[in-house]
Amino acid sequence: MGSNMKSTSGPYEAGEIRFIGCCGAYCKTCRSLILGQCKGCKLGYDDGERNIANSKCKIKVCCFGIKKQKTCADCPEYPSCDILADFHGKNGYEYKKYRESLEFILANGYSDFMKRAKDWKRAYGEL
Repeated sequence: MGSNMKSTSGPYEAGEIRFIGCCGAYCKTCRSLILGQCKGCKLGYDDGERNIANSKCKIKVCCFGIKKQKTCADCPEYPSCDILADFHGKNGYEYKKYRESLEFILANGYSDFMKRAKDWKRAYGEL
């Protein structure tokens, strides 16, 4: 971690971070998760309810499954990751916002991110 980056650790370490997708999406306030139409990026893998080997998401398999990171913000390969660059480079406003979330986490840590994200109405919002 560079000298200009804050530690990503904080008081949300044990619980709320599981609602941040590896790509930067914030699942907890997402309508699909709230309505039970989506299990989010990481929920169910830690207790064996879901098998990460069956996931179609390359980002999740790499970050959470192989590298055992909380999000891609924790990965030392983040700046040069082709998988993540392809995802964040897709057309659509949300992909830019997911990248902004990871960049915010890198610069400010999970605690500051969670303080801002708690009132979002979708998987992204204002930082």
